[in-house]
Amino acid sequence: MDPAAGAFLGLLFLLSAQPWSPVVAGNTYTCDAPLASTLPRESFSSSSELSSSHGPGFASLNRRDGAGGWSPLVSDKYQWLQIDLGERMEVTAVATQGGYGSSDWVTSYILMFSDGGRNWKQYRREESISGFPGNTNADSVVHYRLQPPFEARFLRFLPLAWNPKGRIGMRIEVYGCAYRHASLSSPDAHVTLTLGSLLDDQHWHSVLIELLNSHVNFTVDRHTQHFQAKGESSYLDLDYEISFGGIPGHGKSVAFPHKNFHGCFENLYYNGVDIIDLSKKHKPQIHLMGNVSFSCSQPQNVPVTFLSSRSYLALPGTPGEDKVSVTFQFRTWNRAGLLLTTQLQHGPGALVLVLNDGKLQLSLSQPGHPARDVTTGAGLSDGQWHSVSLSLKGNHLSVMVDGEAATVAHSLRGRIDSGDTYYWGGCPDSRSGPGCGGPLAGFQGCVRLISIGDKAVDPITVQQGAFGSFRDLQIDTCGLMDRCLPSYCEHGGECSQSWDTFSCDCAHTGYTGATCHSSLYEQSCEAHKHRGNSSGLYYIDSDGSGPLGPALVYCNMTDTTWTSVQHNGSHLARVKSSNGESPHPVFFKYTASMDQLQAIIDRADHCQQELAFHCKKSRLSASHDGTPVSWWVGRTNETHTYWGGSLPDAQKCACGLQGNCLDSQYYCNCDAARNEWTSDTVVLSHKEHLPVTQVAMRDTGQPHSEAAYALGPLLCWGDNSFWNSASFNTETSYLHFPTFRGELSADVSFFFKTTAPSGVFVENLGITDFIRLELHAPAEVTFSFDVGNGRCEVTVRSPTPFNDNRWHHVRAERNVKEASLQVDQLPSKTQPAPADGHARLQLNSQLFVGGTATRQRGFLGCIRSLRLNGLALDLEERATMTPGVEPGCPGHCSSYGHLCRNGGRCRERPRGIACDCAFSAYDGPFCESEISAYFGTGSSVIYNFQEHSNYTFSKNSSSFAALFHEDLTLAGEMATLSFRTTGTPSLLLYVSSFYEEYLSVILAPNGSLQIRYKLDRHQEPDVFNFGFKNLADGQLHQVKIHRDAALVSVEVNQNARRQVILSSGTEFNAVKSLTLGTILDSYYPRFEQSEELIKPQSATSTRVQSVSGGVALSAPSRVIPPSLPEQVSVCTHFPATRTDGVKEQKEHSTHNFLPSVTPASDRSDEARSEVSVTQGVIAVVIFISLCVTAIAIRIYQQRWLYQKNESNIPQTGDNAETALKSEVNMQSTVSESQKEYFF
Repeated sequence: MDPAAGAFLGLLFLLSAQPWSPVVAGNTYTCDAPLASTLPRESFSSSSELSSSHGPGFASLNRRDGAGGWSPLVSDKYQWLQIDLGERMEVTAVATQGGYGSSDWVTSYILMFSDGGRNWKQYRREESISGFPGNTNADSVVHYRLQPPFEARFLRFLPLAWNPKGRIGMRIEVYGCAYRHASLSSPDAHVTLTLGSLLDDQHWHSVLIELLNSHVNFTVDRHTQHFQAKGESSYLDLDYEISFGGIPGHGKSVAFPHKNFHGCFENLYYNGVDIIDLSKKHKPQIHLMGNVSFSCSQPQNVPVTFLSSRSYLALPGTPGEDKVSVTFQFRTWNRAGLLLTTQLQHGPGALVLVLNDGKLQLSLSQPGHPARDVTTGAGLSDGQWHSVSLSLKGNHLSVMVDGEAATVAHSLRGRIDSGDTYYWGGCPDSRSGPGCGGPLAGFQGCVRLISIGDKAVDPITVQQGAFGSFRDLQIDTCGLMDRCLPSYCEHGGECSQSWDTFSCDCAHTGYTGATCHSSLYEQSCEAHKHRGNSSGLYYIDSDGSGPLGPALVYCNMTDTTWTSVQHNGSHLARVKSSNGESPHPVFFKYTASMDQLQAIIDRADHCQQELAFHCKKSRLSASHDGTPVSWWVGRTNETHTYWGGSLPDAQKCACGLQGNCLDSQYYCNCDAARNEWTSDTVVLSHKEHLPVTQVAMRDTGQPHSEAAYALGPLLCWGDNSFWNSASFNTETSYLHFPTFRGELSADVSFFFKTTAPSGVFVENLGITDFIRLELHAPAEVTFSFDVGNGRCEVTVRSPTPFNDNRWHHVRAERNVKEASLQVDQLPSKTQPAPADGHARLQLNSQLFVGGTATRQRGFLGCIRSLRLNGLALDLEERATMTPGVEPGCPGHCSSYGHLCRNGGRCRERPRGIACDCAFSAYDGPFCESEISAYFGTGSSVIYNFQEHSNYTFSKNSSSFAALFHEDLTLAGEMATLSFRTTGTPSLLLYVSSFYEEYLSVILAPNGSLQIRYKLDRHQEPDVFNFGFKNLADGQLHQVKIHRDAALVSVEVNQNARRQVILSSGTEFNAVKSLTLGTILDSYYPRFEQSEELIKPQSATSTRVQSVSGGVALSAPSRVIPPSLPEQVSVCTHFPATRTDGVKEQKEHSTHNFLPSVTPASDRSDEARSEVSVTQGVIAVVIFISLCVTAIAIRIYQQRWLYQKNESNIPQTGDNAETALKSEVNMQSTVSESQKEYFF
């Protein structure tokens, strides 16, 4: 290969796009030959030498002549050993030794390279590590293979540390081969990408563009971006010419906004064709524009690197001059730093230049005058070179940045003379001049092209000690490093950096952490539910820290947790052809991407989607041959013609499978093509086909034919990974999985519960690297790992032990910035990663779960929901085939039982828990939905069976309401009551009949339970007293009563049970009404005005189920059939504090829920003069027929209180009711001054 390169200084290559045969690159070759040992002594040079026998010419590996190696005159970090390879070579490895037979060796060093012996560049390994490990003695050889290799002619070894008992001593070898190029194979696509950073450092950079159809690989300095070009075409359609170095202006309609390339090209190939070689030979297809030189001159400027905030460069000024003139260029990532200071002659005046918030601020102070400040420039901490020019002469101060019109002039007073010394960067320890000791640290970055008083400064003379002084600098190199290339900020986090670190802005990404690795959201609605969250819109992140982002879904927290994903076509879509053309299909776009939807569906136990068709002379399939004329498309863009619960390709609707279509000749109602609207509602439930993305109905071409359809949201329930668990029964048992791949970012999350004091949860080993999570002690969880920087541990300690047989959640993360560990809601612990340390976690063994490779310190207990970098591991599947490990883990109530609130009881399920709300005045999945209402003195709720029966019977003769006729005979009933009270005596429930029969449930004055049955009006009632305990203790109690003929079973709080035999009868005839509260005269005419039945303080939830003739009548607790308006009477008064507006509002709300609600009477005026309303709470859910639940809904929704005006009660009543009322009142001794509650 010709070593000459094509030089382009405003140069433009034009290449005619003609087909050429590509040059195939050579075969794979080895590149590890020793390069230094064959060089003459003159090829070695150094910063200094201890003696002639310690010169750099003796520094070849294994050489023993001279003093046996190179040693400098002074052992400090400014020494270097340099090699000239004679030409650019590909360098693949280096090796070092100490001085032969001595105590002189280097323990760590920096490797730098250059093409012309100037402007050195530092080689960095593992993206951030710059230092190389050296030797531990004088004679052993330490090899280091360079990944990736580099191309250079000159190499420099800079010792960083050495044997403290000796001095610097080195012998070295360099391995590699002659620099070769690789040509491209023929490409076939078009794309535009951006990649690279700091490419203006005057070093060679490699660019490789590979195109195959629409796939693109774009590589700059071995950093590759993969991209797929958009568009329908899959080939590269080029212009008649290809240009390199610029864009030709003639004949082009598109203006190119950038300047032509200024610099050097080498190894310029297109499809294997050597463009530079063709241009040298003046081939006719090559057109050259501008001056051409086939050589690349070396840069003449020498940059200086300020490594730390203590670095400084002191240069002498030009004393005696009546002006100040300084120019230089700088580049940095830091937003602030002290850049330049000088003390002016003739007084304490000073000039201070600082970088603050990316802007330059110049401050000039003069004795007896206020300081003058100038601010200019913006965004100067972007890592690019910026030029600065300062000029003070006479009474004018001028500042210019980047040659722009940013000059600012100020009138100055007095004579300005140049200072003796100019300081770049920080201050020497002995100096206390201007800018020193302030809040700003010294400048960190690079400076070049320094001129003082119109004289250029050569930093090489400074390095040699002939001019100025310095501290902690690297001269002839710019060590600026782009820590955001490649960016370690994940999930779209924005990377920003300073000189020595980077940070990630995770705002609006949905992720958090030092590298935006961890998701802010739960991974499913099931996880949200077991955080105690109620139904609502939530973001879920199905793959955690994986590449998928969070999706917004609706979580319906019922006993079964449903996930609902909406789309843009939830409204009814009408389909009607126009001009004989087939209507276009409708495409559905969901609030989540297809990848997110697939992750949601894969995690779910079941998914479904409802599709409702409405047809008028429009079919789903043709009648003659069954050819579908309507279909739907699923997630994989496959067309499906099956409907509902049918098997794929069955082409039958649900009615066809069930055999109940309107026309038995067809398998779908719509296929009958009737001249009236018919419908088919189907539920699609094959997970692999969901969601529906497109629906097409094409049979609308007939006259007067129409169709419409509505697609419901995607609904899924279950989370097959949240409860996925395994039980480890022996210390030697474990599960193994493939090696964990988490080189730069790794997170592990899981739940565990145990009674053991210690054990290893997860372990994965490498040659030297490892990662481990363990219960180190009963109250300590430890996350430990090693990525080559030594063992690192993060420990979370709890004030209470973790081995309490409850579920505990662990989440550990390790990235290039830090390691963190969190257990439950305890404060997270973090450990920062060492600066410029090893970054990659390299593992090669299997992943062990619940144990270790040595079968020691195994975990005893349960692990569930184990996820690594967002990927769930199927513990149950692996446990089924592993001895000592069982799938599943029982016992969740100890951890999640606290979610069952308000007295709800936790019930175990194989995969989770359920809350039993029977002992609570609340309902819902966690007993949080209150179904109670407050009753005042004299308040009541009455349900009239006969009115309800008359209404429903007239509407539907086959209704169950016919059972409630006056001749109805009940052979048995079942009632369930939950109540809380502190007042006695109390009436809890009263059921009456038209025949003066009744059932009552009462708390006696001593708090015991009393049940009264009167099933024959000619006999005295059966009165049963159950002395279980005092139930008026303010706690919630549950009573279940079940009568079968004469046998009555009573159960209290699900454990105390009694049975009694009735003597008054076995049949309950003509049930009339159910009463909660006062028995009123309007319903029982013979009641006396002055009597109050009971004044309790209680809360009650009531369920009643009637049985007649072996038929059980029941209804869901909160489902009200809209066609059956219930007759419920609410007999109450408004409190005096209510306003008319409130009254009207609540009455309006009542009408919305119950079509027919009749107050017994309006006594609100009288109520205001009575005693204040006392409060009780009653939660009512009643089952007696299909609609009796209206009472619970009614009371819960309204919560309005009325106070009864007892003076308006007529003094007539039913004999049975009067007797019951009188008897209970005789037992009561409650004072009128007490708060009275009454049911």
